[in-house]
Amino acid sequence: MSKKNGKESNPVNNTSQPPSLFEDMDLFKNSLPAQESKKTPNSDHNILHNEQGGSGPLHTLMDENFLLFASYTICNRAIPAVEDGLKPVQRRIMHSLKEKDDGRFIKVANIVGHTMQYHPHGDASIADALVNLTNKRYLIEGQGNFGNVFTGDRAAASRYIECRLTELARNELFNKKITSYIASYDGRNKEPIMLPCKLPMLLMLGAEGIAVGLSTVILPHNFIELLEAQIEIIRKNPVKVLPDFQTGGQMDVSEYNDGIGKIKVRATIKPRDKNKLIITQLPAGQTTESLINNIEEAIKRKKIAVKQINDYTAAKVEIELVLTTGTSQNRAIQMLYAFTACEHSITSRPVMLYNNRPSEMTTTEVLKICTEQLMQFLQRELEIRLSELDDLFHDKTLEQIFIEERIYKRIEEKVTYDEVQKAVLSGFKAFLKRLRREITLEDVEKLLQIKIRRISRYDINKSRQEIEKILEEEATVKNNLKQLKRYTIRYIKNLIKKYSKQYPRLTSISESGFKQVEVRKLTASELSLQIDKENGYIGTDIKGGEELLKCSSLDKIIVVWADGSYKMMPPPDKFFVDKNWIYCQIFNKEKEFTAVYREPDYGFAYIKRFAFGGAIQNKDYRLAPLNSKILLFQEDAPEYIFLKYKAAKRQQIHQQVFAPIEEVRLKGVSAKGIQMTTKTIAKIVTKKPQWWDDDARGSKGILT
Repeated sequence: MSKKNGKESNPVNNTSQPPSLFEDMDLFKNSLPAQESKKTPNSDHNILHNEQGGSGPLHTLMDENFLLFASYTICNRAIPAVEDGLKPVQRRIMHSLKEKDDGRFIKVANIVGHTMQYHPHGDASIADALVNLTNKRYLIEGQGNFGNVFTGDRAAASRYIECRLTELARNELFNKKITSYIASYDGRNKEPIMLPCKLPMLLMLGAEGIAVGLSTVILPHNFIELLEAQIEIIRKNPVKVLPDFQTGGQMDVSEYNDGIGKIKVRATIKPRDKNKLIITQLPAGQTTESLINNIEEAIKRKKIAVKQINDYTAAKVEIELVLTTGTSQNRAIQMLYAFTACEHSITSRPVMLYNNRPSEMTTTEVLKICTEQLMQFLQRELEIRLSELDDLFHDKTLEQIFIEERIYKRIEEKVTYDEVQKAVLSGFKAFLKRLRREITLEDVEKLLQIKIRRISRYDINKSRQEIEKILEEEATVKNNLKQLKRYTIRYIKNLIKKYSKQYPRLTSISESGFKQVEVRKLTASELSLQIDKENGYIGTDIKGGEELLKCSSLDKIIVVWADGSYKMMPPPDKFFVDKNWIYCQIFNKEKEFTAVYREPDYGFAYIKRFAFGGAIQNKDYRLAPLNSKILLFQEDAPEYIFLKYKAAKRQQIHQQVFAPIEEVRLKGVSAKGIQMTTKTIAKIVTKKPQWWDDDARGSKGILT
């Protein structure tokens, strides 16, 4: 995809048809993976590949059909256009509403049926798109049940609800004089290529869509802020606009850069009474139903201490959460942000059509294009109006001269129509200086169609006042054309003045970002891991056991057994460890340990220092060979290790001390340790014991 700036020509203004979608196939060919040529043996003419190894007819057919489908999906269904901010189905709906518009509400089913003249797809897709546009408030006003953006309730059937254009849409989205049309899909009707939209509609509405090979997520923005930014663009000042959502809530834009990147959104949660919280605004992308379901799942997982949820949502969001006894309200709010959809991220992928090609643009680039387009439309409307005023002045002046100078009297005795026309033309010769252009036979025809009653009641003063008003308006229009930027700014300011109260900002902004919720710290002691020594179980659901440790549901624990096996797992509800476990703590892959074990083959004792490192949860591992026995296991390195050997015939050394242990090289958890002794160990401790004999010879052990 190419990145566009705002300086390319605008196809809306062209009277000729735009290039076919299928002329853009090179755009998609470049993104396709290269095809390797293969030739089927025992075939002189492979239908897929020709003898030279190139593409065969079927391969070419599939390529071309796929490209046609991709081009159609991108340009005619899923991706909105920068020029009017609409997808094709939305544009056809708006065009149909304008054609049927008489200021009164129209049944939605009628609009859906009328739109099907232009739209090649079914009525369900049209009805859904119309409801969606209505709920975005700007373009369509609904009457009846159009669903609820807060609760997620669906709209009633299209035969039961009515709609009409809003004043904003009626005034800012249509003008037949500057609209180009093409034939509809069946050739029976004409539909607009683009609507002559004077608003930054793409950023106002936002959009989501999935096409072949690309998708788009364009976040909605505040209408008034967009208009203010357009004024700054005309004045060549830097601009910054941020998303705004109908559901309100809070927004962190620290990772959002001019329409690209991601934002974090939060629900607005406030304390109520002593043990209640109230959700008054939803995070974007959530409804009350989806959020309540998400909170209930968190309750089941014991993530948040809520015992009851009451939904009082009607015109405004109101979800009441009753907390369990003794739960801090502030802590509960942090838990909601940490473990539920009360806080989540939205990634913006601003892909759109510009000049009928998919492009990725920043918000500023889109605004610049919309602002330039607005100035072009206003200029064209002024030029058209100037031309209309010129025609009006000509017609009024002709009529004034024709009646005031009694030229109509010259035709009373003329017999033929040619003589009548010549008489009128000759009568104007003395007054040509008052006219701006020559008189045509069409002008004469208009004058001859003036009724006698109108001539008899002609008001000279009123006629002169009308001409003066035409001249005054003409001067104003010319001045506006000369000062087009000032005129555009005035135009935008009038819109701001008219609609600022109707469209306030709903989502509050956190420029510096949300305060990070320290989830592990928040949940460090949420679970109590108990042990049932009698039956050999550990877990968080064991009743009447002895507490081993406090932990978080986010933690992993590690259990080590006396035979050298170990396992890493989430805190279990109930897990059988038997009675030969020797260590159970929160897993830390970087923590160092010291272990002394007796290997099974010769009974030799080995020592090693290690860290567990990475591990897959619930998988069985070993830190010593199979059938070994762990004699010593502890965190870090002890200063000394004292050994007392089992008595044996002709044994001269009965005890040994090994130090410094911290100089033993750190190894991987599965590596073989360093041999300490071949003797059978009777006792092993890390503190000097009472049985230690300071005078015994050969007590200094060597670690090699």
